[in-house]
Amino acid sequence: MQYKLEQPILAKIGLEKYQCTIEWRNGRIIADESVATGGRDTGPNPGDLLLSSLASCTLITLRMYIDHKGWTIPEIAVKVNLYQETKDENLITFIDRDIVFPDLVDPVQMQRLIEVAQRCPISKILENKVQIQTTINTTNGKGS
Repeated sequence: MQYKLEQPILAKIGLEKYQCTIEWRNGRIIADESVATGGRDTGPNPGDLLLSSLASCTLITLRMYIDHKGWTIPEIAVKVNLYQETKDENLITFIDRDIVFPDLVDPVQMQRLIEVAQRCPISKILENKVQIQTTINTTNGKGS
């Protein structure tokens, strides 16, 4: 098995409800819950982070494609949101991704960019089967 990340993402929580510190290669962010759910709203909540991953991956993928094609599109924005419905006792999650282009983008280019956006790596993860493997370890290395 070949992991995508050289070093795993590390997240920690202490006693302060519900603030988490998330560390990656060379940075750190805070995740938190809203005041309404008991947090202090000092950072995005886990759902915000999930949607932010999709939005940023979409934008990066589009920028790479636009630059590769040599097109002049100075700015792109993405709005994402989700809702859930229960059908036949199954929870179904719908994610809306709205890509906002400046007026000057050619309709043919726009259609192609929508196709490219649908192939960004996070879209592929979210649209395919995902399995989460969970283990427990102690800090002294004796857990599992």
